Amino acid sequence: MTDIDILISEVGPRDGLQMAKSIMSTADKKRWITDAHAAGLREIEVCSFVPPKLVPGMADADEITRFSKTLPGLHVAVLAPNYRGAEAAMAAGADKITVPISVSAPHNRANVNKTPEESIVEIARICALRDSLPEGQRPAIEGGLSTVWGCTIAGPVAQDDVVRLSVALVEAGVDEVGLADTTGMADPAGIRRVFKAVRAEIGEDKLGGAHLHNTRGLGLANVLAALDIGITTFDGSLAGLGGCPFAPGASGNIVTEDLVYMLEEMGLRTGIDLEKLIAVRKVLESGLPDEPLYGFIAQVGLQKGGKRPDRLAVAS
Repeated sequence: MTDIDILISEVGPRDGLQMAKSIMSTADKKRWITDAHAAGLREIEVCSFVPPKLVPGMADADEITRFSKTLPGLHVAVLAPNYRGAEAAMAAGADKITVPISVSAPHNRANVNKTPEESIVEIARICALRDSLPEGQRPAIEGGLSTVWGCTIAGPVAQDDVVRLSVALVEAGVDEVGLADTTGMADPAGIRRVFKAVRAEIGEDKLGGAHLHNTRGLGLANVLAALDIGITTFDGSLAGLGGCPFAPGASGNIVTEDLVYMLEEMGLRTGIDLEKLIAVRKVLESGLPDEPLYGFIAQVGLQKGGKRPDRLAVAS
């Protein structure tokens, strides 16, 4: 991905659909992923490997993962909350598996029915399973730290706990540690402080991207803060779909379209065709007709004539 400056990971087919009121058909999911790939997205979190009785909308996870693997150049990401899910994800051929672990103990219990320490043990088992595969078939394992900047169940989260669990994840064998503002409680100063603290302990090569919510309207401001300290991978969800079912009030993923627009206007390359990306919203309009869709740039449209000359100069 040398032709881009910022990697945008589209998480809507997983994070967005887990909160949807209705179940999107497998055909519509495939169309969404295909059209997003055609718009230039090169990493898409396509599903989660969870029991269908808990999340019926993810019952087709295996089929969706195998289909996504047929799209050239697509890094197929999935979420797996436990060993069994990770085992199924590996069998389906996922390129990246995010295993969630909450810094907040009550949230981790609500989300995966474990203490954070028990989750570390589970993740070590998952990493051992990865290592048992032939070298060319090993997916990247990301430890996805949730509720990093606060929890709607337990309240404030200690930075020391974030750093401690980040170190424990690396010691367990993960390829990278991603930080998530699950409840939308982060602010720009807190973003800079926590990312710096984690990076100082685990190193640049183990620090992954940022999964930021816009629950309190600070999503893009927090992206800018992370950019300031060198973070170059960000999650977004088409039309802002999604949130966290185990964190009351934590709705509002960053709108992928608005994120791409901001970055491109700043002269940063995402490799994404924004007009094509906005057109993908039609899949959501037809496949999830009762779901509210968010985003400013899709409402007002792109500027006529493209970028202004001063913005073109930034990219040169």
